[in-house]
Amino acid sequence: MVLLLVLGLGLSLAAAQDNLQIVGQRHYNMARLSGIWFPMFMASDNMTRIGANGDLRVFIENIHLLKNGSLQFNFLFMVQGECVAVTMVCEKTENNGEYSVTYDGNNKVLLSETDYSTYVTFYMQNIKNGTKTHVLALFGRLPDLSKTYLKRFVNVCKKYGLGPQNVINLSKEGLRSLGNQ
Repeated sequence: MVLLLVLGLGLSLAAAQDNLQIVGQRHYNMARLSGIWFPMFMASDNMTRIGANGDLRVFIENIHLLKNGSLQFNFLFMVQGECVAVTMVCEKTENNGEYSVTYDGNNKVLLSETDYSTYVTFYMQNIKNGTKTHVLALFGRLPDLSKTYLKRFVNVCKKYGLGPQNVINLSKEGLRSLGNQ
């Protein structure tokens, strides 16, 4: 009888740990994202939009959590061949880690995953003129991440139906752009 009780308690604790991990992945501490970030990789189902002159190709420099829970992004963006600094605020929605912004259509921005200290992956769904575009972006706290993070990013992309052919490297280009400021 005691053995069954102990076994039941052990299984309950194991199940609780699994549930805590799931909750932990869904309840992000957005304040911990504040700070400097470097662009690493982007992926999209519409490569033109993240290509060299794409309207969704951005080089995040800084993220700041605002008092109302919204996120302020400072980034560099190419406008008519010139690198321009832009600040954009994504409004917090009712869902943890989810934001919205109107830019070149309606956008839903979700925090896909992060460890806060090394990397963050965002997912964005853009709807422009009735057409959906899916974009994922990997940013690092340092200008270079190990290949492990690229592999992880490619696996996240697969969850959204994007393969390695949909991934572009922004790390070197981003650093050149940042160096020109």
